Amino acid sequence: MKTGIIGLPQVGKTSLFRILTKAQLSEHALANPREAHVGVAKVPDDRLDRLAALYNPKKLTHASVEYVDVGAIGQDALKESAYIGHLRQVDALAHVLRAFEDPAIPHVGEIDPLRDIKNVEFDLMVSDLGQIEKRLERLEKDLKKAKTPELEKEFELLKRANAHLGEEKPLRELEMSPEDKKRIRGFMFLSEKPVLYVLNIGESGELGKDLEEAVSKYKLNDVAARPNSAATAICGKVEAELSEMSDADAAEFLSSYGLKESGLTRLIRTTYHLLGLISFFTAGEDECRAWTIPAHSRAQEAAGAIHSDLEKHFIRAETIRWDQLLEAGSEANARAKGTLRLEGKDYIVQDGDVMHIRHSG
Repeated sequence: MKTGIIGLPQVGKTSLFRILTKAQLSEHALANPREAHVGVAKVPDDRLDRLAALYNPKKLTHASVEYVDVGAIGQDALKESAYIGHLRQVDALAHVLRAFEDPAIPHVGEIDPLRDIKNVEFDLMVSDLGQIEKRLERLEKDLKKAKTPELEKEFELLKRANAHLGEEKPLRELEMSPEDKKRIRGFMFLSEKPVLYVLNIGESGELGKDLEEAVSKYKLNDVAARPNSAATAICGKVEAELSEMSDADAAEFLSSYGLKESGLTRLIRTTYHLLGLISFFTAGEDECRAWTIPAHSRAQEAAGAIHSDLEKHFIRAETIRWDQLLEAGSEANARAKGTLRLEGKDYIVQDGDVMHIRHSG
């Protein structure tokens, strides 16, 4: 699952990408602002770390999120086929918004994240409208030749989408059935993608408080509460400093600001949830690992995330919540207490389940 990092020029977008993914970009890459850069960020998970402390495994593997820095956005960029191609391929958007003052970094007009959201959203919707209008023209011609139920359904759905965009509402807010979503998946509409608004605020003596209050301060509560949307805040300058520190020094540095975790940690976790993902764990002396699956996945499907053979030959899943396992101190104790359960293939896996797959393979 990929998340595209977008934003207007000079908002700290590429810096955030580099801090998130620890990517080393060459001078050539930095000189080509339209070039897409791909990197992977580890999803911080205290639950997995605590399980690892119990098992002391040879290997510890966190879940990950893929981020793509797609270059500064705007109407001109959205006319370029390579740029729009990169943007269509992502599953969600992280829209970085400038909320810091810095005379050394030029900015046109006042700092106004809400205005920037509206402007970028408008550009995304215009791009989708163009796509829909072309397809509707084609469908009208095809329906005159031969009417089929599938073409009629697509035509009605796209007309509804067209009217929705005409009211200046992004497609992520359009109510659609699973069949509708399947029907338009191939279009990869930009305004349909879930969005995380990332306020990049300035450094201050009360950074913890400022990060907590940033979404309200910049009046983003309403847009963040809309369907398939969320908002968070970071301080890019502080995150850059943290990325250079050891874990112990970073914890002390955060504590001096009254923070328990970095803004980056919250950003990655929020991205993960916005994508509709959860983690289940496998735990043992060889490896403790977080596995990524869509929310509401069945146990047999979760087994397939580990290996296709486990899904094919699935029998049962030994299952326990991560905190119950820690409380019991071992699987043997959990089994004796009756908290380790056997679940069938249709069990809906919960975020934080620890699972051992029984199979006939």
